[in-house]
Amino acid sequence: MSKTVLMCPPTFFDVREVKNPYMGAAIDRAKAQQQWDRLRRALEDSGLKVELIDPVKDLEDMVFAANQVFIGEARNGEKFIVPSHMRYPSRQPEVAFYVDWFRRRGYRVIDLNLGQEYLEGHGDLLWHTDHSRIWAAYGFRSTRGGVEKFTATMAPMGFPVTPLKLVDPYCYHLDTCLCPLHLDAALIYPGAFSPPSLAAIRAGFSRIHELTREEAVQFMGNGIVANQRYITPRLNDHLSQILTQEGLTPIVVDTSEFEKSGGSVFCMKAFLD
Repeated sequence: MSKTVLMCPPTFFDVREVKNPYMGAAIDRAKAQQQWDRLRRALEDSGLKVELIDPVKDLEDMVFAANQVFIGEARNGEKFIVPSHMRYPSRQPEVAFYVDWFRRRGYRVIDLNLGQEYLEGHGDLLWHTDHSRIWAAYGFRSTRGGVEKFTATMAPMGFPVTPLKLVDPYCYHLDTCLCPLHLDAALIYPGAFSPPSLAAIRAGFSRIHELTREEAVQFMGNGIVANQRYITPRLNDHLSQILTQEGLTPIVVDTSEFEKSGGSVFCMKAFLD
């Protein structure tokens, strides 16, 4: 059971550069702060402790705390992070602030020396629910070479990695189109994946719940599973039926301002345990 999450206040959140198909509209800063506050309360109401990292001026995307590092725990209990190499230069400076936050709290830093390859943390790297293995996507932000370096590093630690190729630019990160709900069940948007990748996902879960593209681009698969709850930016009958089947209670938190930057609830937190 995950108990603690890391968040970054949206003090400097803005849209300054178009990095994905959602971006372009102006941000209502006051509304964004209200939405972030509601998400924090929803996480706390779901039994999670929220820790904070200080926002940094001019790093407008730092609020998306899922992207800067990959967080794990080795078989011997040692906590570690793998720093990201973000594709867009404007996001690359965020990583050092996150790495420093984790280093000061005793996490081992595993630097992959990614060079010209890219890897974007929990945007593209998702733990299976029991933390036995990792789903890793490439195609828009992370590169195949970045995923291969990550895979080679995780193998001796006992964590197999399944590479997945993304093919829909609206699903530029894995967390927009794959959400493990339980050990045996996942929420996916099938059109986001190459055929071999889709087959790998279907082989990895005994129950696959498919979202439509319309549902996916409304970030309904970018939810947070926490203590039998599913925090989502919106809910319809289809998603409601899926959650009922899987024993999850929906909690709706509006993230319209953050969606203007291509992110929703999952993107704004990182599980620490």
